Amino acid sequence: MVGSDENCQVVIRPSNLHGGMGHNRRALSTINENIVEAPTYPCKVQKRNGITDKNVDCVKSLIHRPIRRKYAAQMAIKQQQPLVEVTKPQIQTAPNRNESEGRVVIDVEDYKATSDDYVVPVFVQHTEAMMEEIDRMDEEIEMQDVKETIIVDIDSADKNNTLAVVEYIDDIHAYYKKIESSGCAPRNYMEQQFDINERMRAILIDWLIEVHYKFDLMEETLYLTVNLIDRFLAVQPVVRKKLQLVGVTALLLACKYEEVTVPVVEDLILISDKAYTRKEVLDMEKLMINTLQFNLSVPTANVFMKRFLKAAQSDKKVELLSFFMTELSLVEYEMLRFPPSMLAAAAIFTAQCTLGVSKEWSKTCEKYSNYTRDQLLECSQLMVSFHQKAATGRLTGVHRKYSISKYGFVAKFPPASFLLEAF
Repeated sequence: MVGSDENCQVVIRPSNLHGGMGHNRRALSTINENIVEAPTYPCKVQKRNGITDKNVDCVKSLIHRPIRRKYAAQMAIKQQQPLVEVTKPQIQTAPNRNESEGRVVIDVEDYKATSDDYVVPVFVQHTEAMMEEIDRMDEEIEMQDVKETIIVDIDSADKNNTLAVVEYIDDIHAYYKKIESSGCAPRNYMEQQFDINERMRAILIDWLIEVHYKFDLMEETLYLTVNLIDRFLAVQPVVRKKLQLVGVTALLLACKYEEVTVPVVEDLILISDKAYTRKEVLDMEKLMINTLQFNLSVPTANVFMKRFLKAAQSDKKVELLSFFMTELSLVEYEMLRFPPSMLAAAAIFTAQCTLGVSKEWSKTCEKYSNYTRDQLLECSQLMVSFHQKAATGRLTGVHRKYSISKYGFVAKFPPASFLLEAF
């Protein structure tokens, strides 16, 4: 049976609208046959004008309404309006039917206007929600890629802050980077000591970290104290019974240089269990300050830490965990082979990996630290190994310090062990 051309909106002729009743009824019966026999299984709805295809549960409700002559004329007039094309599956029940006869064209706007119970199928709603979620995820990935590739001006927000000295801050840190090697102790200075070793140094530094915490001193004071001890021991032989005196005196000098309120000598004697007298502390102070030639203005890891944390745009947890990594490194003698700037950068990178913030070193951090990820990897791997054993052994002062609420319990975070497998 050959279908009528009234199914196709582009071939509607005036004779079909105003002709004889017999011919029109045959055509109408053909149209109704195509509509009534529409499949009840899901069909594919394609929106025109560039709108993305959507799948609907069933379009039987859209095509159940009979098409009359008046409505067919309206379709011929509204050819320019958005249409929904409902494509029927290819069923070989009518081999002689043309391709245009296998589809029915329905005006969406007309259907919505005449139907009060039009509801978007649930499957379409779910599909649209899923597509919106995919678009949102794509945007987040693109934003993350942009952050990793674009170098951010970290000083742009402080241009009106005179204390930030934005005009000179890059020159200041370039100078720090230039002179940092001159303010460091040699990596093998313990070979010149005859009565002390690196294990004794580790015990002293671990104890001083606890003393520093009990006196509630500034972070700069701790880093300068360790620097003074290493630089003094690099040029001055010390017997083991005087090693604690060297540590107490270095803490006193660092407090005088950094702190507003300096602990009195009697407090330092008391904290050392009265092992030394006031005169011994003052004599050691004179010897140390003259040996170091009054050079206390040296860039420590703390100086670079503040700058690199700003470049990393880190939060409080990353900051605390970075200081935890750095203080673990202060105790270890082998970490003297790394300059302070590398210790600071590696600590921040390790903290980011530990917290899952990022496993890469961003371009912004690379610019302001002058270190790449590959350059930091060796130092970072050592910090991870220190973190793994921080809670065991005799030297647990740093771990106890950072296991309290004041420091966010950051010492209890699992170490970034995957960095040990990186090459």
